Amino acid sequence: MYPCGHCRAAAVGPDGRCAACGAYQQQAAMASAPAPAYGYPYAPAMPQAPMPVGGVDLRRGMRIALMTALGVSVAALLFVFWTDTQTRMALQDVLDNGVTSTTQEDLEDADATATIASLLYVLSLAASATLWAIWFRRARINAEFFAPGSHRLGIGWAAGAWFTPVVNFWFPKQIVNDIYKASAPQGASKGLLNSWWTVWLASGVCGVLSSAMSFGASARIAAKGYDGSTWREDAEALKNSATLSGLGTLLMAVAGVLAILVVRQLSRLQEQRAMSGAGGPVPSGVPYGAPGYVPGQQPGGPAAGWPHPPQNPYGSGPAGY
Repeated sequence: MYPCGHCRAAAVGPDGRCAACGAYQQQAAMASAPAPAYGYPYAPAMPQAPMPVGGVDLRRGMRIALMTALGVSVAALLFVFWTDTQTRMALQDVLDNGVTSTTQEDLEDADATATIASLLYVLSLAASATLWAIWFRRARINAEFFAPGSHRLGIGWAAGAWFTPVVNFWFPKQIVNDIYKASAPQGASKGLLNSWWTVWLASGVCGVLSSAMSFGASARIAAKGYDGSTWREDAEALKNSATLSGLGTLLMAVAGVLAILVVRQLSRLQEQRAMSGAGGPVPSGVPYGAPGYVPGQQPGGPAAGWPHPPQNPYGSGPAGY
């Protein structure tokens, strides 16, 4: 790879195309392509399989590992949701039949199962979060090649924003919006992206409220010294907390499924963006240097009957939206 004569990015491949701005290095392309009989060298065909193009990393291993980890996390979340349901049923049994040895034993069993489910989910979440941070940063670096200098936040925030308190409620969405705008054609729908973010935030709100309700009930029980004076109110609060926790867990599982789809969609968009360049793909067999040829214009130029250059379907990245 060598620097582009148009944007100076070190992203020019052997075919003479710059993966960052889409400009062609005509001399390099002519030197690398065999000349046909009539003297105009043909442009080599663009690669079809996803592979690194210039500075764009399109390797699929990380994406596959992340999608697998997210799938495992969704399965663990469904297990947690089932344990939340069991806990809620055990608490309802306590409310209906009072505190007996049977109801107490059922509640302890449900609590033990919930602990195991939570542990499995934490392990799967740790793996998913690590892979997500790596993949997300790679997607941000790719987007920098597509639209250099037009992103609102630096590359370092791509991983750090998720783990920084307070700003993790909107910085990651700003980053992914910019990545999407740099990678997707203009006018592309962001419905999947917005749905994933909305469901993820809703699940977080449910989790916070559930934890607050559970903590409040536990604190009252401890303050009363287990005298049982407010056991019914406390049991009702714990049941409501389990219900809200189950809702948040189910929303988190839905967000996990949507995250898998987002990874697939964004990866596919970046592959298409890298293979097409800034001005759209040039078909194989189009001669470089033909009469009226201008890089980025339809082959042949105005003299060949193409009065207008093609429109760039990707715009200029985040600043172009």
